[in-house]
Amino acid sequence: MPLIAVFDTNILLSGSGWRGKPYRCLELARIGIVEGVTCQELIDEVAKRLQTRLKFSAVQVTNTIADLLNFLRLVTITNTLKVVAADPADDKVLECAVVGGASHIVTGDRRHLLALGNYQGSKASPKVKTKIDEK
Repeated sequence: MPLIAVFDTNILLSGSGWRGKPYRCLELARIGIVEGVTCQELIDEVAKRLQTRLKFSAVQVTNTIADLLNFLRLVTITNTLKVVAADPADDKVLECAVVGGASHIVTGDRRHLLALGNYQGSKASPKVKTKIDEK
């Protein structure tokens, strides 16, 4: 059974800006070892952060998002899942994982998603050491 992973915004952002472990995780999705899943809400958040945090130009943002969508499967979520009361923005990551049938959520969010550990069959894995890194 192939690994299906949702990459949290922090992984998508770091993987697009630097060459560390988040980049390696995205590369595994790019070459098809892992099936990457995302939703429009996560893509919109990444686009905003690329511009505000990494100071990407509009063209760089457009190119980066287009590149991500070349290898990530886009699913539609309803934004009705309410699980992480301390940070409701994390609910879209969980809902994306559920809708996309993800076995893993790759994140650096230690306070909420990693603390949750597992949600409806999707295991939250830290970006520093994930099952994906072992493949």
